[in-house]
Amino acid sequence: MPADQWDDLDSPKTIDNLVAALKTGGHEAQFLEASIEPPHNLVQRLSDYRPDLCFNIAEGHFGDSRESQVPAVLEMLRIPYTGSRLLTLALALDKPMTKRVLWYHGLPTPEFQVFERPDEPLDEDLLNPDGSLRFPMFVKPSREGTSMGVSAESIVTTVDTLYVQVGKQLQRYNEPILCEHYIKGREITIGMLGNLAPTAARRVNERTAPHVLPETLTFFPALEVDLRAYSESEAGLYTNYMKVELADDFRYLCPAPLAAEKEQELRLLAAAVFRVIDCKDVSRVDFRLDEAEGDKPYILEVNPLPGLNPGYSDLCIQARAAGWSYEQLINAIVDQAARRHGLA
Repeated sequence: MPADQWDDLDSPKTIDNLVAALKTGGHEAQFLEASIEPPHNLVQRLSDYRPDLCFNIAEGHFGDSRESQVPAVLEMLRIPYTGSRLLTLALALDKPMTKRVLWYHGLPTPEFQVFERPDEPLDEDLLNPDGSLRFPMFVKPSREGTSMGVSAESIVTTVDTLYVQVGKQLQRYNEPILCEHYIKGREITIGMLGNLAPTAARRVNERTAPHVLPETLTFFPALEVDLRAYSESEAGLYTNYMKVELADDFRYLCPAPLAAEKEQELRLLAAAVFRVIDCKDVSRVDFRLDEAEGDKPYILEVNPLPGLNPGYSDLCIQARAAGWSYEQLINAIVDQAARRHGLA
């Protein structure tokens, strides 16, 4: 297994704060490890505990659709849970599949190709007539989070270096490798809380973003990763090293210094992503603003299972910038799910 195999999993600090927040909200709460193997025996413990609702933060351990495994167990046991359903979680973890859905709906995402072998030919539309790359490309694993596999070496400008990086990552992660047009510019994330009412869903289920924000979604202030605050060794990227090793010294701007029109544009696009990926209760959409195209936004990915560490997770920082406490954020997610499931 790669050294960063477990970088996506939650820390005991996150779990302890989450349970405490739920109890502050008047709920009885207990942490259950997301494993069906002894000694955790998730299925048996769920059957014994008989929860009214599960607050799902399970990233899973192995498999292409690992984030949907515990929700699948919950659905088999007919136990409601917070957040998106298993199909959305499986889709969003697979970045190329997500990009295909966004592409179909006319939502801006960088051009890309997926490599399952190190010797696959490059698509012709990614090449100039002389066989060189049309633009810099970005190489990363298809089904990982926490920027696993993302480093300065991920940016490639020649066909030869692209194949070198594809080969390295195929060997390291043993999964398809995504190569997409590298967008140089600011990195912005938009966090959302809520659900789409039937009327709002019709407005955003289009091939382009809606023109009116759905009233049933709450948008937190945009967060910008302050890439200038980090070493040049990170090449202006939000790398795995920054997310893991420097997590307690995360440099960001929240609210991000954006013109009102630009933030509105990002929120409209995020609402469209929320709809076409079929997110529930809470989600986060990550963008790059292309400095070569006047800060045109490109959707990098959607995270329907965003991190909830109270100290450094993007969504928690955004909620705090909006004046929300951690306890308020966590219990608002519960309230959204409870209403959606028809719970008293």
